[in-house]
Amino acid sequence: MVPSFRKFVGMVVLVVFVIVYALVAMVIGDMTLQQSSTLMRLAYFAVAGLAWVIPAGAIIWWMERGGKRPT
Repeated sequence: MVPSFRKFVGMVVLVVFVIVYALVAMVIGDMTLQQSSTLMRLAYFAVAGLAWVIPAGAIIWWMERGGKRPT
């Protein structure tokens, strides 16, 4: 795959992933934590707010992997 096309595909996938992830995390948090304490909600949203970094890092790694060729 051409590196510029790989980066374009990765960018689109990353944007869609972040939007879908945020919506799903909000719905899960709202449905399951309505009667929970403020501390519990804070802990959930802190973890959910940082958990997207790992899959996003994998997507970025995939985007950059195609650009480097051995000489």
